[in-house]
Amino acid sequence: MRLIRYREEHGWRLGAVPDGVDEAYSLPDTDVFALLRRAAAAGVTAADAARASIREASPLTNDWRSLPLGVPIEAPEVWAAGVTYQRSREARNYEATGGKLDAGTFYDKVYDAERPELFFKSTAARTVGPGGEVSLRSDSSWQVPEPELGVVLDGDGRIVAYTIGNDMSCRDIEGENPLYLPQAKMWKQSCSLGPALRLAETTPDPYALGIELRIYRDGRLVVEERANTGQLKRSLEELVSFLRRDNVLFEGTVLLTGTCIVPPNQFTLQANDRIEIDIAGIGTLVNSVVA
Repeated sequence: MRLIRYREEHGWRLGAVPDGVDEAYSLPDTDVFALLRRAAAAGVTAADAARASIREASPLTNDWRSLPLGVPIEAPEVWAAGVTYQRSREARNYEATGGKLDAGTFYDKVYDAERPELFFKSTAARTVGPGGEVSLRSDSSWQVPEPELGVVLDGDGRIVAYTIGNDMSCRDIEGENPLYLPQAKMWKQSCSLGPALRLAETTPDPYALGIELRIYRDGRLVVEERANTGQLKRSLEELVSFLRRDNVLFEGTVLLTGTCIVPPNQFTLQANDRIEIDIAGIGTLVNSVVA
């Protein structure tokens, strides 16, 4: 089951989209954690609580994607993991060696190390939702989207849902010096989430999700890449366990779990590009690019 946040006359509401249909139904909850608390009080799962509400409601629309959608979770913090896929390792090495690939780098070390790379990515104020605009950094000439599976955590670090994340990245800044990573990763409108949450309890296997990236320029498809979360080297629980260490997790924290798709090395985003990221069972996150 997927959950969405949509705008109505009096503010934001939570909606549910049952599997196998495109119809959306309104829920009596403001966000996924309100649903989880309501379900816990009734002694049922969140999915069962949502299904009970659906049985008593009429569909909002025949196609939930036509609703005015917002970020599915207003994450107080978004964190991200790096070099968790072989493809990401290769791309980081290309940046760090100026394309020579003639030596091992610290990215090789972190790929094989016990401790993963984790970094702070975004806040609610810097994050946009489906249909929103992601921004290009003015001092970078090599920028790409990074499609990622995002895990939504409660305050105890339990994975309650999955979503799609776009970790916008400046490959030239990161490649120049690893100490520049915060500048290569974090600026206004450098992160997007959406279009929906998929409840973890209704996700049979998070390591079997197809991911697809499409980038359009002037209406023409210029990048199309596919991968699968089964290529993830580290487990989701392992990544979360390191994020929890000696840390405070706020309810609704999102952890992006790394990218397995990197556009060709000669490609950089331009203003007015259209980015589409699809993860099976969650939906398609669409954003336009602005300078």
